[in-house]
Amino acid sequence: ASLRELYKQVSALKGVELEKVHIWDYFNDRRQSALADSNQTLEESNLQMDQSILLDVQVDGFIPSGFGMDSTGNELALVPMEPQRSSRTIAGGPSLSNGYSADYGSSLYQGSALSSISTDMEDAHDSVRTAPGGDRGLAGLQNLGNTCFMNSALQCLVHTPPLVEYFLQDYTDEINKQNPLGMHGELAVAFGELLRKLWSSGRTSVPPRAFKGKLARFAPQFSGYNQHDSQELLAFLLDGLHEDLNRVKQKPYFETKDSDGRPDEEVANEFWSYHKARNDSIVVDVCQGQYKSTLVCPVCDKISITFDPFMYLSLPLPSTATRSMTVTVFYGDGSSLPMPFTVNVSKHGYSKDLFQALATACCLGSDEILVLAEVYEHHIYRYLENGDSLHTIKDDECIVAYRLSKKQAEFPKLEICHRYLENLKPGERKRFLTPLVTYLEGAKNGADIELAVNRVLVPLKRKVFSSLNRSDGPKVNGSASEASEESTSDCTELGNPSKDKDFEDEELSFRLCLTDDRGMSCRPILKNSVIKSSKIVKVMLDWTDKEHELYDASYLKDLPMVHKPGVTVKKTKQESISLFSCLDAFLKEEPLGPDDMWYCPGCKEHRQATKKLDLWRLPDIIVFHLKRFSYSRFLKNKLDTFVNFPIHNLDLSKYVKNKDASGGSSVYELYAISNHYGGLGGGHYSAYAKLVEEDRWYHFDDAHVTPVSEGDIRTAAAYLLFYQRVKTNSVPTNGPVGESSKVHEEF
Repeated sequence: ASLRELYKQVSALKGVELEKVHIWDYFNDRRQSALADSNQTLEESNLQMDQSILLDVQVDGFIPSGFGMDSTGNELALVPMEPQRSSRTIAGGPSLSNGYSADYGSSLYQGSALSSISTDMEDAHDSVRTAPGGDRGLAGLQNLGNTCFMNSALQCLVHTPPLVEYFLQDYTDEINKQNPLGMHGELAVAFGELLRKLWSSGRTSVPPRAFKGKLARFAPQFSGYNQHDSQELLAFLLDGLHEDLNRVKQKPYFETKDSDGRPDEEVANEFWSYHKARNDSIVVDVCQGQYKSTLVCPVCDKISITFDPFMYLSLPLPSTATRSMTVTVFYGDGSSLPMPFTVNVSKHGYSKDLFQALATACCLGSDEILVLAEVYEHHIYRYLENGDSLHTIKDDECIVAYRLSKKQAEFPKLEICHRYLENLKPGERKRFLTPLVTYLEGAKNGADIELAVNRVLVPLKRKVFSSLNRSDGPKVNGSASEASEESTSDCTELGNPSKDKDFEDEELSFRLCLTDDRGMSCRPILKNSVIKSSKIVKVMLDWTDKEHELYDASYLKDLPMVHKPGVTVKKTKQESISLFSCLDAFLKEEPLGPDDMWYCPGCKEHRQATKKLDLWRLPDIIVFHLKRFSYSRFLKNKLDTFVNFPIHNLDLSKYVKNKDASGGSSVYELYAISNHYGGLGGGHYSAYAKLVEEDRWYHFDDAHVTPVSEGDIRTAAAYLLFYQRVKTNSVPTNGPVGESSKVHEEF
């Protein structure tokens, strides 16, 4: 709504004439700024949910002298703001600069001594006070309604020493208003003003209304009063500050070259020089590093090496917790009977982890592979890819693995589902049993399909039936062995395709029909039926009394679930891992997911390449994002794993591949933490930050700031870790030397 609408509603509510009304922003029960009767929106005026406004009413055509001050000559009315809670919020927007007319209030803050490069009027009463020396940097941030995520990230940034030094000085010359990727310098100015207030307000809390307004204007996803992710805000803010303060006014164009076997140092310096020629700001100076990315094509072995900048590192949390999973392995070539295997895998692992565990359990050969699939209602619901999270597999589902040689896996697959004739409903067929998968080598017609089906059913053939069943007991003179030989002979003969010459040219020995992906259409297959070339051919096998007599279908029944319900798992103590194991998991080689395929310049096709990351150039300030939140098609999850991280002497030298780096030390000190407590989609954020000059830690919980001991800052709530490089000529004053390596050894 506009301020004009606000004026009309308030006037009607109080029963006064519109012309006699003036409204003030009365945030925190103090006059902030006059609100003009204009089309400016409440959002643009930085009015917050449930705040107060002040109503000045003209009495008998006389405007009291001193209007614009806390005069008792006016009839004052406090009107709480209670807007409709709709998708359109009143939060955010640009800070008010000329939101009121020059007729009144224009000289309200003429006495303000605060040197400012913005026209932000809020909290001017607090801003003019100089904080006592011992209280600098101890101001909290008021919660404006679920803004703890913003407050937490901001406190970490405003306690980053290089940024404090930069924004407390005059940085106006570096503001880039022409950058189309930036926000015309407004975000940098809003952040700089907020930082100055926080460092000059003593212990008085500051409401970040103007900053929230800019944020909502340039990043609407953060507007309103919903909880958000402090890491997402940090990423936007660092990028926005960089673009607003980018010293490069005209970005040159560069066409990156492939490494082509050149030395890594040469390629890395080339990429970095290209990056710096287009991106040069305080954020790049202190927060950006460089990593090496190596992609290898699984088909042609093409290697692609690039060197990319990073502003923070998002580290996965490798889990030591495991889950038991039962998977039935079927032989695609029909060489053996199906066999269930129960394996233990990481609770937060991927399909590739399940594949590796199964490969060990079933003694998979180096020339063999397993095709993993989920079976639902007697058909294959989906095939599992290496990058699929095991979170998507529930305990009551059924997972199978089809064992094939690597050569066989290159051929088209034949997917066989089973049906039987429903006795109660004549003519209706129902699916049953477990689907089978085999390979088709050069299949052209129905006869080739028949051979493949016959091959995969071989292990199910009944070895002894009719003759033994007719026997009343052991026969003398070796009759039992004769019966066995007879039955084996009968079985072999019955198991072969029909010898009847009348049907040999047309009908198959099995009732097979070709079906589509949904299993809706069904076209009978004859020997001379032409089979179109396809990666997967799907057929339906109709079981008759003949098939039941020849084959033992019990091996395909009652597929075991992934995990049998009712089995209680003994609770263990809280899981704990080290920051180094998170780094190892981040940097290890792994295949790309199916949704993140790489276009191979050698094959000219998208491939599921393997990717390996290595740290190459370290920044002065390094931020670690612990990936506690995971999302999938089926569920959302938060990991409350305790991560043991060094406070002093974090040594990253073994992770840096550039041994000739002249960027300085690889040892870091922790100075800030963004914490998240509670569950996904809600919870609460706070921050721990260290005043470097005092060498003391404080807990910043919105407006509340309290001292905290260094021993209490390691918690399972740690979400963002902020480290500063230790200068090579300085010796850390706290923490035992080698703490980093001791923590590494302990875990």
